[in-house]
Amino acid sequence: MLSGNLKTAIGNLRSAKWRSLLTMLGIIIGVSSVVTVVSLGEGLKQQVVGQIHTLGSDVLTVRPGKLVSQHSTRQSLNLLAFLSTSTLSEQDVATISKLPSVAAAVPIDFVTNSIASDGQQLDNVSVLGTGPELYDLLKPKIDIGAFFTKNNAADNVAVIGSGVATQLFGGSSAIGRTISVLGQDFIVRGEFAPSASGLISVQQSDLNQTIFLPFGPAKNLVGGRTNILQILAKTKPGVNPDVVVADIRQQLLQNRGGSEDFSVLKQQKLLDLTSGVVNTATGFTTGLAAVALLVGGIGIMDIMLVSVSERTREIGIRKAIGATNRQILSQFLIEGLVLTIGGGFIGIFMSLIIFSFLRLYTGLHPVINTPVMILAVAVSVIVGVIFSVAPALKAARKNPIDALRS
Repeated sequence: MLSGNLKTAIGNLRSAKWRSLLTMLGIIIGVSSVVTVVSLGEGLKQQVVGQIHTLGSDVLTVRPGKLVSQHSTRQSLNLLAFLSTSTLSEQDVATISKLPSVAAAVPIDFVTNSIASDGQQLDNVSVLGTGPELYDLLKPKIDIGAFFTKNNAADNVAVIGSGVATQLFGGSSAIGRTISVLGQDFIVRGEFAPSASGLISVQQSDLNQTIFLPFGPAKNLVGGRTNILQILAKTKPGVNPDVVVADIRQQLLQNRGGSEDFSVLKQQKLLDLTSGVVNTATGFTTGLAAVALLVGGIGIMDIMLVSVSERTREIGIRKAIGATNRQILSQFLIEGLVLTIGGGFIGIFMSLIIFSFLRLYTGLHPVINTPVMILAVAVSVIVGVIFSVAPALKAARKNPIDALRS
């Protein structure tokens, strides 16, 4: 009976191909959106976690704002702190670097998001000022040239990301070329190798779209003002990181007269914080995408009710020759399941196509999450059962005499 109902369901859906496809559209969009968002979140998390691991456990991060709020015995992520204005200063960098437990401290100072070269302008980059110590802390791969050192930290030199080099200079070497930042010329000294770093990374920008300038010349570009996004501090060999965290916290509190508007993060805390941000954003976006599944289920119920009304005479004939209520019920339930399961698998296929385009044309690297795909299809099946019950019951309860008269 099951195989017969399945063949009947497929035949009925084929007879109205466009209506069936449009009915499945909500399920297709819902499943593909949920799978894509979760996979993007997982991919971004792995990229950032990998980058944080390259820092090593002896590198600490100081960020503006109180990123973790304490409520009695429970800690929570303070998302508003990510939107706050930076209160980190040059004095903070200087005092942290002088601590006996700190080997080196380096700022990451945001300057602008626009550069130009040979009449071509880019407005989607991050121009950051920093010190030569950053190379030893971040350990970025230099494809061509070198990072600036203490000997040329006062010169107008720059190290650019691979994406910037490609957009400005195409396939030719960027070394020795000139870029203009806020009206001043800088000579390209080095070019980073292509990186998989994401938007929520240690330097808070995509390394492929970043330009690093020496801190002094970068500060001069904006009249001596600074906008320090974070400070990286390296502990001295053999010193417990917890001791260094306490030393930095005490020094910054002293600089601010006791006001704690900053966060000092060890590697594990930075990992937890980054994962929390990604999980929160992924969960919120997934919830919005899942609404499409609900809308798709309502669409299926609507079309199934229309189908029951259109096939009233067919139902009456089937009942007149001996079909039971249970057989009629199962027939329409299977039709609803075919729609949702078909929509679920098409949605998975669409998400795989989206993954391919994202990998080819963006710096995002979604991770295929098989359990999420299975769960998405399972949810689409549940939606099909729930929203097909009412039309199926309506069909099963039709009086055969009244059905034949219609």
